[in-house]
Amino acid sequence: MKILITGGAGFIGSNFIHYWLRNHPDDKIINLDKLTYAGNLDNLRDVQNHPKYRFVRGDICDGDLVNELMSGVDIVVHFAAESHVDRSITGPQIFVQTNVVGTQILLDAVVRHRIKRFHHISTDEVYGSLELDSSERFHEARKYDPHSPYSASKAGADHLVLAYHYTYKLPVTISNCSNNFGPYQYPEKLIPFFVTNLIDNRKVPVYGDGLYVRDWLYVEDHCRAIDLILSEGKLGETYCIGGNAEIANIELTRKILKIMGKGEEFIAYVADRPGHDRRYAIDASKIEDELGWKPMHSFDEALQKTVAWYQENEWWWRKLRERGVEQ
Repeated sequence: MKILITGGAGFIGSNFIHYWLRNHPDDKIINLDKLTYAGNLDNLRDVQNHPKYRFVRGDICDGDLVNELMSGVDIVVHFAAESHVDRSITGPQIFVQTNVVGTQILLDAVVRHRIKRFHHISTDEVYGSLELDSSERFHEARKYDPHSPYSASKAGADHLVLAYHYTYKLPVTISNCSNNFGPYQYPEKLIPFFVTNLIDNRKVPVYGDGLYVRDWLYVEDHCRAIDLILSEGKLGETYCIGGNAEIANIELTRKILKIMGKGEEFIAYVADRPGHDRRYAIDASKIEDELGWKPMHSFDEALQKTVAWYQENEWWWRKLRERGVEQ
């Protein structure tokens, strides 16, 4: 089988490539990535010479290149996206171009080449926000209510994918996941940003009162879920993937501090960001009941593994910090 992966040099995409090559050694992978600031070939250094792997630098908005690469492909797994909320607030245009227009260009090529499956990676942020004192969680039937340019662009992409399914009978699936964490995550994101700050004895910035709640999903568990959706998921369906690990930002910060032997004097409370959603939580019962998926890693275990990875791989993140991750 031949798989085209978009955005495979990014955090989740590169972890998925490692996962797929380990678990499906007979399959061929083409990795199409533009190598924007968050795309990093160091993520794939261990497999760059793998006989089943090919890297192509290019833009999903380049229709000619996308059409060329689709030839002979069986499955497309679409990770490529602009994904940092703060950046979407200061510069939303590139988010619409990549996340909406880029997805549409891919879908046109999938229709033209009669690809057997298109799987779109999306986010729980398309569903809006939940109240802190609520027991409600996001689920597949929830109405979309995006609150940032980033989540609005991902919602637009989701709608396009399903529209192509109904209009062109395209064999698609979608997954909306909670906050991922793990190795190779660009160090502007919360967990690697905090860990690398603390390695350098720098304070960690906590937005507002620190009570914003997120559900955290270890990236390897996410990769397993995508694999199951590709093999057993129903066409035209959406699957919510969560880590069953809701935690307030301040409590997550304290866990990281404890693992790293630091005190709360390293916390710096900073002004809140515009449109900051209060709580995200995923009801993953559909993928659990239909496909038998559950996270294999507890949050505390996975967090310790993640902290250790950044401590042991300074070669990977140090140059990223030095070239301009927001301090």
